[in-house]
Amino acid sequence: MSSHQLQAVLDGILDTGEIVIRPQLRFAADELLQAWREARADATAALEAWRTLRSREAFAAYRAAEDRADAAQDTLAARRNF
Repeated sequence: MSSHQLQAVLDGILDTGEIVIRPQLRFAADELLQAWREARADATAALEAWRTLRSREAFAAYRAAEDRADAAQDTLAARRNF
């Protein structure tokens, strides 16, 4: 997927400012799939942190991470519907 195609897909999503794409050491063949995997891993880690800390801040961090994972999943679903 070219950067222009990626931008077009991202432009079609309600802008929440919550998608995060980390730089990778190896080439990622599918940037959207990689974004979802990273967001899902962050959400899982944030959930574990909240279960341990049981603080409002940890819960807020978990919810934000879960929202990013949901947004990435929605983006993947939208691409498959094109």
